[in-house]
Amino acid sequence: MGKQAVLLVNLGSPASPSVADVRRHLAEFLGDKRVLDVPAQPWRWLLLHGIILPVRPKKSAHAYQSIWTSEGSPLIVTSRRMQQLLQARLSVPVELGMRYGEPSIAAAISRLASAGVDRLLLFPQYPHYAMSSWETVAVNVYEEARRLAPQMRVDCVPPFFADEDYISALVESALPYLAQPHDHLLFSYHGIPVRHLRKADSSKAHCTIVPDCCNRCSPVQSTCYKAQITRTTQEFARRARLDPAKYSISFQSRLVGEPWLSPYTDFELTRLAQAGIKRLLVITPAFVTDCLETLEEIRVTGAKTFHAAGGAEFTHIPCLNDQKVWIEFLAARVNRWLPATA
Repeated sequence: MGKQAVLLVNLGSPASPSVADVRRHLAEFLGDKRVLDVPAQPWRWLLLHGIILPVRPKKSAHAYQSIWTSEGSPLIVTSRRMQQLLQARLSVPVELGMRYGEPSIAAAISRLASAGVDRLLLFPQYPHYAMSSWETVAVNVYEEARRLAPQMRVDCVPPFFADEDYISALVESALPYLAQPHDHLLFSYHGIPVRHLRKADSSKAHCTIVPDCCNRCSPVQSTCYKAQITRTTQEFARRARLDPAKYSISFQSRLVGEPWLSPYTDFELTRLAQAGIKRLLVITPAFVTDCLETLEEIRVTGAKTFHAAGGAEFTHIPCLNDQKVWIEFLAARVNRWLPATA
C-alpha cells in the first residue's frame, strides 16, 4: 500500500496589499489563459499589459488594504487554519497550495514527493466547475505532478455543488442568519463570461440555446457553471424551506467588454432596495473561504450600494471557512477516498 496525502487548493492572494505585489498577483492570475482567454496575440498581451495592469492594481490594492489583517491575507490565514483542523481529523498528511502565489502548488507536491507520497487526493476548494477556477487548478496540479513526481497518482474530487453533505453544511452554517428577521436572501455567485458557458458545452447545442437549459437534464451540465450554481441554489432552498418569492440569484466580479452572467450583483442590490427590500441577507456559495470578493466586494462595497439605494439592514453570511461543519465535510470526503487507495 502506497503512502497517501491530501492537497487542498484555492485561488491565492497577493503577498501583501502593496500595489507592486497586487500587480504581480494580477499578472499571474489574468495571465492564465483559462481566466483571460482572449485567443489571439498581440491582443491578449495588449489587453493585460496595456489596459488592465496599468490601472487595476492600484484600485485592487486599496481593496486588499481594507480587508488585510495583522496575520496577512484573510484567504491564506483561514485556509491554513482549515488545513490544520482537517489535519487533526485525518491520518494522512494534508498540504495546502494556491493556484497563484504562495503557498505554491509546486512546493506542496515537492514536499509530499520527498515524504514518499505516491497517491494524492486533490481537493479543489470550488463547489462548481468553471474553466477559470476548478479546471485551471486541476490542470495545474496534474502538470506539476507529472513534472515533479511522475510516480505520484493523483485523484481529484469533482465539483460537489449538489452533494447532500455539502448542502447540509451550507444550510447549517446559514441557519443562524436565516433565523433573524429579513425580507430577502440574495445568492451572489462569482460571474464568468457567457462565452465560457458555450465554450464548456461539448455538444455546442445546449447551453444558452435550449430554453431553460439549466433545468433541462444534459450530460454537458457536468461542465456548466450556471447549471451547477442553479442546482446549489435549488437544493439549498429546498433544504432550508425558503419561500421562492424571497430569494434570488445574481453574479459579481465581472470585467467590461463582453456579456457576463447576469443579473449583476451591484445592480440587484440597488434594485432590491428600490423595490422595498429593507433587510437583506447575502450568501456567496461559489466561495468556501472568505476573500476579497466576499469581504470587500460584498460585505463593504455591497452594503454601501444597498444602503445608498434605500436599504436598511445588510448582512453577509460568512463562507464556510473553518467552521466545524465544513471540516467535517472535508474529512468525510477524504475518508471516502482512502479505502479505495489501499
